[in-house]
Amino acid sequence: MKTGDWARDPEGLYRHSRGGVITVARLAELGVPSMTCYRRCRPGKSWRRLLPGVLLLNSGEPTRRQLIDAALLYAGPDAVVTGATACRRQGLRALPDHPFRVHLLVPLEHKVGSSEHVTIERTIRQPQAVVFDGVPLAPLVRAVLDECRRLGSRQEVSALLAEAVQRGVSLPELFAELDAGSSRGTAIPREALRRIADGARSAAEVDAMGVWRMSGLPEPQWNRELRDENGEYIATADGYFAAVALAWEIDSYDFHFGKQHYAATVARNARYAAAGIVVLQTLPSRLRTEPKRVAAELVAAYRAATARSGAA
Repeated sequence: MKTGDWARDPEGLYRHSRGGVITVARLAELGVPSMTCYRRCRPGKSWRRLLPGVLLLNSGEPTRRQLIDAALLYAGPDAVVTGATACRRQGLRALPDHPFRVHLLVPLEHKVGSSEHVTIERTIRQPQAVVFDGVPLAPLVRAVLDECRRLGSRQEVSALLAEAVQRGVSLPELFAELDAGSSRGTAIPREALRRIADGARSAAEVDAMGVWRMSGLPEPQWNRELRDENGEYIATADGYFAAVALAWEIDSYDFHFGKQHYAATVARNARYAAAGIVVLQTLPSRLRTEPKRVAAELVAAYRAATARSGAA
């Protein structure tokens, strides 16, 4: 765009913007003097200043999307949206009705600071962005916990974490993200996650009992501690069919993630095998989504254990 053409072609300026949001530096490249930019942002004039060096090409109230675009232009190309804004754009609704702010993550070496409706967090753990409708967002597990660290209410934290888990974010992912990040502000989220994990575990046991009733099998001993003939601990089975030496394990959310916990599960199964106990493992989610199939698997495992014990 030639010098002066911008005044005769306002639509041309708009095409170079993000929905009407543009930087002063970009306007200068298009031939608009910086003093002209700021004069046009004075009260009663045709443009509006949103952030230092970032303008709106009209004088009306900006939309939330325009405020997000302004924040990203202000922070630079490596910025990623996290916190409440990223949670909302990925479908979560259990968020407090606080004044609108855009929380951005930027690499540690960036010198940009927070300003007006923008909170800048410099981090050594810059996430790989998930792009939704042209907006770079932190993955949901990171966005949720970045928001939880800033919430002071146990009720608000619990509501957001519970909705995230219901929407498919796993408890192992949330615990791992808490452990990987800063410890600042993690006490309330960690307490809330433990309560959710305990509740999920209790719900899984109730669901397991419902599946067992569908199977028609004799009732197992629930939460039975098992020891070998020398008194050495084997495991505490979620359900144990003593007559056929069959252990039923409902894999808990907070136990089976990471190398350490995977190794513990393998070691437990090895102890079962050494003791001659058949083990059936079931994911908690399947107790609700596939109860009939899980009941059939339980019956098949019981029959296999029966045949094995009979052969012995």
